[in-house]
Amino acid sequence: MQFEIIAKCSTTRARVSRMKLAHGITMLPTFMPVATQAALKGLTPQQTEELGLTLILNNTYHLNLRPGTKVLEAAGGAHRFQGWRRNLLTDSGGFQMVSLSSFTKVTEEGVLFASPFTGEPTMLTPEESISIQHSIGADIVMQLDDVVSSLTTGPRVEEAMWRSVRWLDRCIAAHEASGRTDKQNLFAIVQGGLNHELRDKCLEEMIKRKDRIPGYAIGGLSGGEEKDIFWRIIAQCTEKLPVDRPRYSMGIGFAEDLLVCVALGVDMADCVFPTRTARFGVALTFNGPLNLKLSRHAKNFDPIDPTCPCPTCSSGVSRAFLHHIVTHETAAAHAVTQHNVVFQARLMGRARDAILKDSFPQYLRTFFQDYFGDVGYPRWCVDALRSVGVDLLSGTEDVQMVEGDGAKWEYSEA
Repeated sequence: MQFEIIAKCSTTRARVSRMKLAHGITMLPTFMPVATQAALKGLTPQQTEELGLTLILNNTYHLNLRPGTKVLEAAGGAHRFQGWRRNLLTDSGGFQMVSLSSFTKVTEEGVLFASPFTGEPTMLTPEESISIQHSIGADIVMQLDDVVSSLTTGPRVEEAMWRSVRWLDRCIAAHEASGRTDKQNLFAIVQGGLNHELRDKCLEEMIKRKDRIPGYAIGGLSGGEEKDIFWRIIAQCTEKLPVDRPRYSMGIGFAEDLLVCVALGVDMADCVFPTRTARFGVALTFNGPLNLKLSRHAKNFDPIDPTCPCPTCSSGVSRAFLHHIVTHETAAAHAVTQHNVVFQARLMGRARDAILKDSFPQYLRTFFQDYFGDVGYPRWCVDALRSVGVDLLSGTEDVQMVEGDGAKWEYSEA
């Protein structure tokens, strides 16, 4: 990996970086769509590349179950298997400790999974996780970490944090012994739950291993915790992580979350949100999400966003047509997925452009005014951005603030 910082915001911690991997260059900050089983739901790999994406995510746990490492190795890795020519990141399988907790048991050796298909037990050790990711051939591979829900408290959080440190050492040893460090880059994952002291301890330990770690991820968040706590953990981690390593916040997908995290110093993020929400008929825009199932769109013959260059919008597909087919035609999911993936790319692309021009604070003010001006700014966003020198309320009149996560949604016809 070659990682070079191109520009820094003079106000916030945001930066633009150039990350060169085995399958090309990815400019940061960026959002990574999730192709769980080597397929981005609703898009072919060729379409995904044509939309301008240079980095996507595959899921190690699921690819190990199906098609399995033998098939992947015979195909020459996941790039060839799925026809994807750009960069690829794989998670380690650790998140499935939470998402499939009823099928798992965690020990010091690793994670014992019961296959959700056959019930057959499988032990995933740090070494095995790295081996599977080697078979997949991802450009960025993640350590196996001991993942607990972000809402977990008590001794289990500290246990998981220290185990993640020990498992990192095992992952490093397995990765270095493979001779693949020149093509595949191992990222560490900072754990510690919502406990600032535990996060500091984990950061200290993982930074000690910096010379053997090309990048760092912030894990254990986006699991239902309060947003006011979420952003403070992100800020704590980005403040202390090495400036010459990419920083990846796992599981972040809402537009406001992404921009706040970029302002706090995050370079990379991933989430199923844009593709999953597309399958439920929700299109993402710079004025907020549109629930195309609602009848208010039945006679609207405008595209989702007239300024959007995605194939759906640029070809003139109307909201009315999408409303007509959204609940019963797979073409709707395909069309909205194309749009949502491009929206996330535009959101981050505009952030990069603004950082390069040193106008990122103004971009934030414009985005929040357009997105939340009619419903009120989430207080946590205001507080988070104030912590890095951006006051969203400065120079505005009659702006309301809302408590809680403040996520904007078109729930009903009201």
